[in-house]
Formats: sequence, C-alpha cells, structure tokens
Amino acid sequence: MSRNSRLLLGLAAVAVAFAAADTYVVVLALPDMMASAGVPVEELQRAAPVISGFLLGYVAMLPLIGRIADLRGRLPVLLMALVVFAFGSLVTALAYDMPSMVSGRFLQGVGGGGLVPATLALVADLYPADRRSVPLGIVSAVQEIGSVLGPLFGALVLSVADWRAIFLVNLAVGLLLAAALRTMRFGTNPRESRPQTRGFRPIEGVPDIVGGLLLALTLVTGSLVFVRPASLMRDVTWGEMFVPFTGDGRWLTPVGVVAMASGLLFVVRCVTARRPLVDVRGWVGSMREADLTGSLLLAAALSGVILAFATADPKVQVFADNGWWYLLGAMVASALLVWHLRRDDAPLIPHGALRRTPAWGALLVSFFVGAALIAALIDIPLFARTTIYADSQLMAALVLVRFLIALPVGAVIGGYLSRTIGAGPTTATGMGFAATGFVLMSRWDLTSLEHWHANLGLVIGGLGFGLALAPVNAAVLAYTDDDVHGLASALVVVSRMVGMLVGISALTVIGLRRYYSEQDNFPTVRDVCDGKSRCKEFTLLLKQAGIAQEHTVFLGAAVCAVIAGVLALVLFRQARTDSISAREALSAH
Repeated sequence: MSRNSRLLLGLAAVAVAFAAADTYVVVLALPDMMASAGVPVEELQRAAPVISGFLLGYVAMLPLIGRIADLRGRLPVLLMALVVFAFGSLVTALAYDMPSMVSGRFLQGVGGGGLVPATLALVADLYPADRRSVPLGIVSAVQEIGSVLGPLFGALVLSVADWRAIFLVNLAVGLLLAAALRTMRFGTNPRESRPQTRGFRPIEGVPDIVGGLLLALTLVTGSLVFVRPASLMRDVTWGEMFVPFTGDGRWLTPVGVVAMASGLLFVVRCVTARRPLVDVRGWVGSMREADLTGSLLLAAALSGVILAFATADPKVQVFADNGWWYLLGAMVASALLVWHLRRDDAPLIPHGALRRTPAWGALLVSFFVGAALIAALIDIPLFARTTIYADSQLMAALVLVRFLIALPVGAVIGGYLSRTIGAGPTTATGMGFAATGFVLMSRWDLTSLEHWHANLGLVIGGLGFGLALAPVNAAVLAYTDDDVHGLASALVVVSRMVGMLVGISALTVIGLRRYYSEQDNFPTVRDVCDGKSRCKEFTLLLKQAGIAQEHTVFLGAAVCAVIAGVLALVLFRQARTDSISAREALSAH
C-alpha cells in the first residue's frame, strides 16, 4: 500500500474519531445550550431533540450514504461528509433557538455518520481479507479514543469558553481534514486507486469564481441573521437590515432575504455551471442510482424507531408520549420498503447482497452488541449519579471514561485475534468479557465507586466490547461483494444503533419493574420520617431502590451480551477472514 493510501486511511480514521467525540461532548454542554435557546434547565425533556436530531441524521441516512460510497467512491463521500459535518457545526455554533440548534445537530449527524461506512469500506479496498482485521481494529480503536476524549475535550473547552467554542473547533477541524482529503492523489494500482473513483476531481483548473462569491455572500449574510451583532442593530443605518418586512421573523428581514436569495442562486449555479464548487447534478444522480425511494422509506422506518425511543426519558418511561404512533409509522414504512425492494430492479439493498450467513449474521450480532452496550453508556453514569456523584454530572460522566478507555485497547487486540482464531471465537470471547463486567457491576453498592475494585468491572466490560468490534466488521466485509461494502458497513452500524435504542427500552421496562417492586416493600414516608414529608432515611431507601434497578439493567445487559456471543459462535462458525477462504466462500455461493 502506498504512502498516500496510508495517509488517506489515517485522515479518515481521525475524522471518524472526531465525529465520535462530538457524540459525547454535547452531553456536558447541553445545559448551557438549553439556556442559550431559552429553555429552562429543569425542562430537560424539551432539549431531547438536540440528542435525537443528531441520532436521526446519523442513523437514518447511513444506508443511502453507504450505497453512494459504493457507487461514487469512498473519497468523495468522505469529503462531502466532512463538509456537511463542518456546516452543521457552524449552524449549531450560531444557533439562536431550538429549531436552528436541532437543524445543526441533524447535519452534524449526517456528516459524522457518513464517515463511518466510507472509512470501513476503504479498509476493505486497501487491504485483502487476510490482512483486514487488524486495520479494522485500529480504525475502531481510534474511533473509541474519540469517545474517550469527547467528555474531556468538552470539559476543557467549557472551562475556558462557552459551549459555542466546541462547535467552532469542530468547524475548523472538519474544514482542515476536508482540505487535506481534497488534495489527495493516487497511483495507478487498482486497489489503491479505487477510493478515487468517478465523481471526484482533484484540484485543477480555475475554480468557479461566481459560485464562490455567491457562497461567501450566503455564509456572511446567513451568519448575520443568526448572530445579529448588537453594534450593527443599534446603528441607525445598518440596523434597518434587521427590521422585518412583516411579523418578527429573522429571515423576513432585508439581510435574511439576501441570505435566502444568494443561497438559492448558489444552488442554481451549482446545477448549471460547467465546473461547479459542488457537483449537485452528480450527487443527485448518485442518490437516484442508489435508490432514493428505498432510502427514504428506510430512513422513515428508522426515524420512527429513533423518535419512539430516543425522545423518551429512560428514567421514567419506555416510549415517548407519541411513541406508539412513531412505531406505527415505522411499521408502515417498513412494509412499503419490503414491497419496494422486491419490485425494484436496482434496489437500495441489491438482491442477494446479504445472502451469506456471516453477512446477515453480522447484522444480528451487531444488534445484540448494541443492546448490551447501551446499558453501559447510559446506566454507568446513572449509577454514579444515584450514589456518590449526585451533584456532579461531569464526575459521573468521567466514571464512564474508565469503561471507554478500555474499548480501543480491546479493538486492537480483537483485530489480531480475529486474524488468528476467527471472527466467531473472538466475538464470543469479547461478549463473555462484557457479560462478566456487567455481572461485576451488578454487585456494586452505594460506595463501590469510591474503591479501586469497581474499575475491574468497567475495564473488563470495555475490553470485551472492544474485542467484538473488528471481527463483526471483518465478517460482513469478507462475505459481501466488493461493490456493496459501503452499504454493508452502514447496515452493521444501523443494526447496532437500533439495538441500542430497543435495548434501552427493554432494559428500562425490566429495571422500572424492579424499582417499583422495591418501593412496594417500603414503609410509608411518614413512618420512616416520623411524620415528616422527607428525611435522609427515606432518601437512602430510594437510592437503594435505584441501585436495585441498575443491578437489574446490568444483568439484563449481561444476558444480551451472552446472546450476542452465542450467535457469533453459531453464525460465524464457518466465517474465515483470510483472503483464500473468503474468496472460496464467495465463489461457492
């Protein structure tokens, strides 16, 4: 592999890590973001769209982006994903209300999610099957390092600046990585030149000056609409730019109209120019070729699941208030999708693309891995808040870092083990470790997190999940055709995310039942507190009920991990990730 190819893969891995960091950093910044949008901190549920908007963009568009990466090339998709992520970061940094904030987070999710399948497919392009597991493990490790650094990065920025600085850093890094990718060139070796496929043009010739000016005008005037500088608004002359023609909307002002008009003209220019800044016609053509109808139906189905679960408060409810309606919409969209996939000649998921057992088995295993993983990501901080860090969200989040820091180590080891003992045994071993970690967590009490032995369950669990990352990806890439690697990688990620959403719902049901069962055995508050409405003794009883709830969730997650491990042993029993065996299996089918 050439130096350029290694550099490309390194840049892509760094981009994935940065997007992963953004997933976690917003948790710390959320209270300040709510205040800026005029949402009281005690009304936390109103800020749920900031989280679910990112998830919606991340998951719902993944299959379409993965398929476009197969048709148009890995490098163009990586580049466009970074641009979308950077633009979403800009919108979020300048956001002035909840709709603009959610819009920015949605765009960040689309861009950040698009980086993952293109990067995983890029590994398959650059490495043969027998050498693929280790780089997949390294990419997964770098991604998890981003997850570890996310809370730390957020805490550091928030200690010296406000929350907007986080997204301005995202903007700068995203543009720098995009600029670096835009200058990449490749040799003539087919395996190495594949990332630079049709639709991507290296920098050459004179850029579209008119398009550049229209884009600059759109960005400047749009930023003014978002920010509304006080010095300009107080000026007698310049202040008229911010006076609405009618009503009180920001976009109905002279500067808002100019921003919308220049944005529309920029799109028209990109459609009609010979060498546009953005190849709109090419991207629209790629979306049609990738089956836009099927992609929208799948996005609608995934959106229904996401909105049903992600907008609910996991402490008190399973579904959002309108959860059943969201699920009904998802079922209707799923039925239409199945009908469409059977009738279309070139569907989003090509006929037989996942026909081999390790290919569709990887999706099933990934689902249960996600169902178990979500318990760690949500309930470890919740346990910390319930016990010793009731007044510190940051300290509770840092407990999770002890779990996350073991993930990248496990990912690298998993890459090596998958290459030597196979995907099934490696995944099963990792899930066995994860189940053991959850069992140890289920033995925590009120003061366990103050002692070193609590780290044992965290490290073992994190190491186990890390072990399972590379072999699942290696299996699906080894047993799918080269021209669907982007789609297959996207579906693995989607399966894990859906598993996380369904898993947290199911585990919440079980945990809440345990919590209320414990409360049924309580004496009344007046009996405990000698007639008072609340006392320390009754608060302690509530904490113990909360601990019992978390113990139940941890044990349920252990069961999900065991199921994932058993499925991996069964479904990956014939899965070999060496090039000769993989080719023989593919040709046999």
